Amino acid sequence: MKKLLMAAVLFSPGALFAQGKVKEVPYQVVGSIAQQEKPTKLYFRVRKDGKWATDSVTTPDGRFLFAGTVPEPMTAQLFASIPSTPDNPLGRKELAVLFLGPGETTVKLDNIADKPEAGGTKYQEAFNQLNSLTDNVVRQSIALSKEYRVLYKAKDEAGMKKLETRFDELEASRKAIMRKYLADNPKSPIGMYVLTQVAGYELDADEVEPIFKSLAKDARNTPSGKQFAYRLELAKKLAPGQPAIDFSQNNPEGKPVTLASFRGKYVLLDFWASWCGPCRAENPNVVNAFNKYKDKGFTVLGVSFDESKEKWEEAIAKDQLNWPQVSDLKGWANEVGKLYGIRAIPQNLLLDPQGKIVAKNLRGEALENKLAELFH
Repeated sequence: MKKLLMAAVLFSPGALFAQGKVKEVPYQVVGSIAQQEKPTKLYFRVRKDGKWATDSVTTPDGRFLFAGTVPEPMTAQLFASIPSTPDNPLGRKELAVLFLGPGETTVKLDNIADKPEAGGTKYQEAFNQLNSLTDNVVRQSIALSKEYRVLYKAKDEAGMKKLETRFDELEASRKAIMRKYLADNPKSPIGMYVLTQVAGYELDADEVEPIFKSLAKDARNTPSGKQFAYRLELAKKLAPGQPAIDFSQNNPEGKPVTLASFRGKYVLLDFWASWCGPCRAENPNVVNAFNKYKDKGFTVLGVSFDESKEKWEEAIAKDQLNWPQVSDLKGWANEVGKLYGIRAIPQNLLLDPQGKIVAKNLRGEALENKLAELFH
């Protein structure tokens, strides 16, 4: 189930595509809380330059204002401070996800327990329209996620597996709604945001390129539009049947390892990190595959998104990853990761003995089935 497996995600717009200096977009968020027993502390969070930027204000009379600039119209989150609990140690409740753009975005709340009303700009109005279309699917997904967490805590793997098909169905429904929204609204001011949601982290160029080309030129010329164009070209270069991009990076001993040196074997190019829970959960499946087929012409090359050499090596030893490993210890800025456009981990590519890509993102049974097909 991709939605749950792809939990370690990079949200940095500049990670794959070096942007030149862009003209910042000014925004204002003006809001009010009609009923509050005491002053409310609010937090406003937006993603800038690959990092979360958080502002805060206390509202003695219920009125609040946040203002600033962003590289382009984008989403932002509004939180309220509430008493902390074991499940919410920061003591923050998300009040709204907004879509910032030029002009004044308005937010009205009766109180922090109720759903707010937001509007004021064409960006927020378009975002409201999209949310109304996906609301039913999102509600079902939230309910299913709560059920899944209960099963996860109980370590009920059979129960979790039963929910996975439903998760995938809901995700497919959400994307279908978004694709129809773009077909009906190709000039939408939030078009690039919607397309990015449709494309996901494993971009299918054949599916999304026609949609991208149908969007307004202004949308395609935004920083995210230019980045998406870059991702499209990279996806074409990394499609099954294409040669993998060669690289050299150091192993834990500081010695360079090249991808080309593995020619003659099937190679699973595995992107992971010691801090990535889904990666560590998938490692036993990769270990089993490696041990079963290592004498038949199969190996693994791990590319770690770690920053700590010590933690990287500890994870290698603990998970018994007895295959070559490389990293430049730059975390999400790993040069091989950028070369391959990796935006979420775990991810992998299976290469044939000639260095061509056979398949992508094979996990669990899918990896075992593919290797059984190749070696039997």
